[in-house]
Amino acid sequence: MIIIPARLASTRFPKKVLADIGGIPMVVRTAQRIAHLDRVVVAADDEEILQVCKEYGIEAKLTSTTHKSGTDRIHECATLLNLPEDELIINVQADEPFIEPDVVESLLSKLQDLQKAGEDFIMGSCFNAINAEAALDPNLVKVVLDDADNAIYFSRACIPYNQGGGAKYFGHIGIYGFSKKSLKEFCSLSDAPLEDIEKLEQLRAIYHGKNIAMVHVASTGFGIDTPEDLKRAIEIFL
Repeated sequence: MIIIPARLASTRFPKKVLADIGGIPMVVRTAQRIAHLDRVVVAADDEEILQVCKEYGIEAKLTSTTHKSGTDRIHECATLLNLPEDELIINVQADEPFIEPDVVESLLSKLQDLQKAGEDFIMGSCFNAINAEAALDPNLVKVVLDDADNAIYFSRACIPYNQGGGAKYFGHIGIYGFSKKSLKEFCSLSDAPLEDIEKLEQLRAIYHGKNIAMVHVASTGFGIDTPEDLKRAIEIFL
């Protein structure tokens, strides 16, 4: 199951999810990119998004306008869809029109492995290697890992600090996976101070001692965070 949270009232980039990319709204391009993998549902916060999805034959559900994070939004959508507790749910961001299907499949495979191993809390995401210059970009979230490729910390800052030389940098790819049961548990956790400071919802899990299993993937895709990113995306689709 793939759920795409789509919020119209973005503070940094209003109506970003409906931005035109080569004649097709961004959220629709994202959904179409992965539609062959599994059932895809857009979790929208506005009727305008629902209407656009309907025009393109994309399934969508209306969710609350008050959710603090995309993960809270997909939890409401999963509840509305009455999904079973063991359902594996992939959260693909609406601003990822270049997400590679292989990345989604790699994350799903990891979640299935965790489920088979009997893990109680199942949450995963993806990362790729980036260079030192890219690590300086606050719009590109970085992740530091332990020896089992679980996330230690995520930050918009350049981490790790290269005091001793030889630092390797990993960029977080904005895709998450949960079991329905773990998604519900995540959303029941109290907000974390670090979550509010960095504006990164995944820090809620780490703050409360939950593992986020990270999958190393090769990805050249990029999220649309700024008008400059949108311009770059339009040029690619021309």
